[in-house]
Amino acid sequence: MSVVGIDLGNLQSVISVARNRGIDVICNEVSNRATPSLVSFGVQQRYLGEAAKTQEVSNYKNTVGSLKRLAGRTLSDPDLQEFEKKFIAGELVDVDGQVGVKVNYLGESQSFSNVQLLAMYLSKLKEITANEINGPVSDCVITVPGWFTEVQRRAIMSASQIAGLNCLRLVNDLTAAALGYGITKTDLPEDKPRTVAFVDVGHSDYSVAIVSFVKGQLTVRGSAFDKHFGGRNFDAVIAEHLATEFKEKFKIDVYTNQKALLRLMVASERCKKVLSANPQAPVNIESIMDDRDVQTIVNRTDFEEWAAPLFTRTEDTLRKALENAGLTVEDIDAVEMVGGSTRIPAIKTTISNFFGKPISTTLNQDEAVSRGAALQCAMLSPVFKVRDFRVGDICSHPIKLEWTKSPEDEDTEIVVFDNNNSIPSTKMLTFHRSEPFTLEAKYAVPEALPRGINPWLGQYTIKDVKPASNGEPAQIKVKVRLNIHGIMSVESAHTVEEKVVEEEVTNKDGEKETKKTKKLVKTGDLTIVSGTTSLPHNLVDQYTEKESQMVATDKLIMATEAAKNSLEEYGYDMRDKIVGPLSEYIDASVKDKFVEDLNTVVDWIYDEGYDQPKSVYVEKLDALKAVGTPVVERYREAEERPRAANSLREAIQRVTQEAMSGDDKYSHIPAQDKQDIVDRGDRARRWLDEQLAKQEKVPKCETPVLFARDIAKEEEAVVAFATPILNKPKPIPKPAAEESADAPMADADEKKEDAKEEKKDEMDID
Repeated sequence: MSVVGIDLGNLQSVISVARNRGIDVICNEVSNRATPSLVSFGVQQRYLGEAAKTQEVSNYKNTVGSLKRLAGRTLSDPDLQEFEKKFIAGELVDVDGQVGVKVNYLGESQSFSNVQLLAMYLSKLKEITANEINGPVSDCVITVPGWFTEVQRRAIMSASQIAGLNCLRLVNDLTAAALGYGITKTDLPEDKPRTVAFVDVGHSDYSVAIVSFVKGQLTVRGSAFDKHFGGRNFDAVIAEHLATEFKEKFKIDVYTNQKALLRLMVASERCKKVLSANPQAPVNIESIMDDRDVQTIVNRTDFEEWAAPLFTRTEDTLRKALENAGLTVEDIDAVEMVGGSTRIPAIKTTISNFFGKPISTTLNQDEAVSRGAALQCAMLSPVFKVRDFRVGDICSHPIKLEWTKSPEDEDTEIVVFDNNNSIPSTKMLTFHRSEPFTLEAKYAVPEALPRGINPWLGQYTIKDVKPASNGEPAQIKVKVRLNIHGIMSVESAHTVEEKVVEEEVTNKDGEKETKKTKKLVKTGDLTIVSGTTSLPHNLVDQYTEKESQMVATDKLIMATEAAKNSLEEYGYDMRDKIVGPLSEYIDASVKDKFVEDLNTVVDWIYDEGYDQPKSVYVEKLDALKAVGTPVVERYREAEERPRAANSLREAIQRVTQEAMSGDDKYSHIPAQDKQDIVDRGDRARRWLDEQLAKQEKVPKCETPVLFARDIAKEEEAVVAFATPILNKPKPIPKPAAEESADAPMADADEKKEDAKEEKKDEMDID
């Protein structure tokens, strides 16, 4: 059973698995530990991850990035139009009420929603994982930013379901990093907590979480976010200044050419990374536009001056996180940083100065979140045993319930899950009603949400409500839950009545007596009809079926390409070899025709054979192999036969020498058995000589009469015959006690013989 943690990033994603008593970050098909978060569409198939990255510029209109930023959004979202649209080259459209992208796929214009695009990418991550662990992938934990709202979280959950993943938990990314940090610490205090500030500056957003640790537990105290601050903002700053410089120096305007702008953004990102470790960085872009090459050098001091307003924003979020946690800078014991953009020296310096302490380097900046997610998955999985460690996460956006005022109510709303409320959490609310009523869930502070996100979360109608038996409004208990994913739901509702209940109790004298008490007793469950921001089930089923079809199409295309490549490779390879090393092993009457067929196939592939079904390529390859395979086999036999013959002769010589040697370890073996080994070796040698003589008379272009496998089989037979004989154990010598017991008898026999000799001598004398 797989246990997988996925750090779903806006630029790239990292996958970790729990195995071998640890957490491993796995590599994709090109051995990278992070996979680009891109989906691209072609005339015949989709390209996902690394394959999409290669088409980012050449096929930019049909390549979609910023997948995480699109989750749960609508086309009219002002945040999307102002910030995200400029990072997506494709055309944004409305798909089933969600924002989607129109692309050219399979030769026609098609539109896919953000949930479908996310599902496609998650399917790729699932495939990478399955290839690495050599098994199916099911259970996983996916990380999301702490500021993600319910509609965004539901979009990720739906996407994982469509991709065939069982998401055990959506965990906030910095909570995952904190788990990876705390569970490995053996020196955590038992009383006074150790408080750590976790700072994550990623590609598109900036998060801070203040976390307290005690032995066996972490508790998130507070958090803050800047939803539009990240590495891409620094890329844009560099690109803007380079575009101005290139316009003055080379008289080109990259903003008039989408491909040129994409090339500039790629170069700017590379420049930013170089400047993180060096005082200056060269920028060279070949054929950026109008066949012009451009080059310049960017100094780190200039870059920091250009980006000065961005660095100022860094402190604002830190200050807000401390405020939400109710702490001061002096309360922070350590500062941990994750996210690729935290490598920018000025960001490190700003954060270090704010807290008045050096940055700790306990965590891997790129992989800590993914590793923490895998740990969380292992903790939730029944098949893994993980050190006990409690994770106390919090709600980032307070949630309230509203209802229509009734005579029994003083209020019409209540904040059920306040800011910093623990996750998961359950609340029981009491209402007095005589008829069905409706609860509406909303975010309590809409202005704190990402701009454009609807604060409405759901509507829950409590049905079958009737007055109590005494005619008064029924007392109704409603169970509200904020689940492990950070998603709110009304789980159940039931009526209760105050009834007199008889109970047996023990009095002070130890005697049993019956006592009547008033208790609230459950009298019936109520039906709840809900409407939420989740996708309708029929739409999820439709997306799932569509994804399965596209996966099948991709696999067929990949198999077809593999078959075409195999045919092309065989054609080129055999064409060269048949007039080279294989020339002697093919009949002259067949050779010319075979060479002609090979040339024809190679030419055909680049003509009408360029786009054919898989079966056509397989059929042509089989036809060529029917002629070529026997030729290759004859060549291989000619190469392997001498080696096999030498190996047999060496085996015969070895067992014969051992049998005929005077070595003491073989002294117990009967001479006849040793002679049998010699005779068996002689028979094998004669057989080999006879067969090799026959083979010498067979032309190289004909089927051999002696195969290397036959020689190897004879060698096995010789060794199998000799080994049991040579390994026969020596007889067990008599114990020393028996030898000492026999000694007196031997002496007596010797004395009798001596006496006989004496008598014989005496008789001779007489």
